[in-house]
Amino acid sequence: MQDLRSAAPALTTLSDEEQMFRDAVREFAETEVRPHVQSMDEAAQFRPELIPRFFELGLMGIEVPERFGGAGGGIFMSVLAIEELARVDASAAIYVDVHNTLVNNCFLRWGNDEQQARYFPQLTSGLLGAFALSEPGSGSDAFALATRAVRAGEGWELTGRKFWITNGAEAGVFIVFANADPSKGYKGITGFIVERGFPGFSVGKKENKLGIRASSTTELILEQCRVPEANVLGPIGQGYKIAIETLNEGRIGIGAQMIGLATGALEAATAYVKERRQFGKTIAEFQGVQFQLAQMATDLEAARLMVYNAARLKDAGQPFAQQAAMAKLFSSQVADRTTSSCLELFGGYGYSKEYPAEKYYRDAKIGTIYEGTSNMQLQTIAKSLLK
Repeated sequence: MQDLRSAAPALTTLSDEEQMFRDAVREFAETEVRPHVQSMDEAAQFRPELIPRFFELGLMGIEVPERFGGAGGGIFMSVLAIEELARVDASAAIYVDVHNTLVNNCFLRWGNDEQQARYFPQLTSGLLGAFALSEPGSGSDAFALATRAVRAGEGWELTGRKFWITNGAEAGVFIVFANADPSKGYKGITGFIVERGFPGFSVGKKENKLGIRASSTTELILEQCRVPEANVLGPIGQGYKIAIETLNEGRIGIGAQMIGLATGALEAATAYVKERRQFGKTIAEFQGVQFQLAQMATDLEAARLMVYNAARLKDAGQPFAQQAAMAKLFSSQVADRTTSSCLELFGGYGYSKEYPAEKYYRDAKIGTIYEGTSNMQLQTIAKSLLK
């Protein structure tokens, strides 16, 4: 593991600014998001008035420089926001996660001066972004994508379909990856900035999902979509590098989502076992229940340390790809186990939508799948170890 002494004095130590920020996000999540969690999940629809609130609270430009309307912070602050939102609703968290760790991160790393000046003021004030890499035939093998980009006049035409695009229903700008030279294989992949209003662009069907149901996950359709030359993101043929390096940061965000929702599930179960009575006493008095809670709390703390570690390393400018993969892998496993055990502690009520346990359980499953499956994280870690 990377020595973190130069990155932070202690992984779990928060500065006064970080603690105030976390408290503010928690208050917002409790007062403005929690009252609508169940109805949003049942309707599979996020309340549209909450997205502008994300922008008003400064949650959508955490790492963006202040001159563009952002907070000029680091990914650790994004982690705190995502974790606190996911503690209440994982769907709310993923809007903030994707916008910050994928879209804004892409512009920060690869956008030229003109692109940053044009888009950042919008991305920090009201324009929601989405990241479009996956396709029907390219999931884990992301670079087998079939979307094509061909030169057309002074710009490009993109043709293809993108699947499982988070924020797709509401986003106004999309980072889209297409192959501009299939003869070069993955080295032909190029990034493009596509606005919703570009000719030939449309949003397709919305997925009916198991979990994070209020978050929109859609298909994108590109039919000779016209993209100006000024909207090529990064060097032509470097899209594979842009995608990989962007997803490295994105995995830290998913880790934060997983520890947040696992925390919410554990808090709900802990409160319930202190109220539920069987055999003349609360079930919290049974040692078997106490041991389950203790093990879950220990696993969760370990996962949190791994996520914080990866975030601190990234902010310190140190290598973090291996730690990000480990954090995403382990936190998703912990969230899967924790939410399952919490559901069981609720007994029959855990299987009912009357209590929150079943939603946390459904929401957790996506953590082992998106932004790189668990097997892909293992492959990344193994490659790093064997390099």
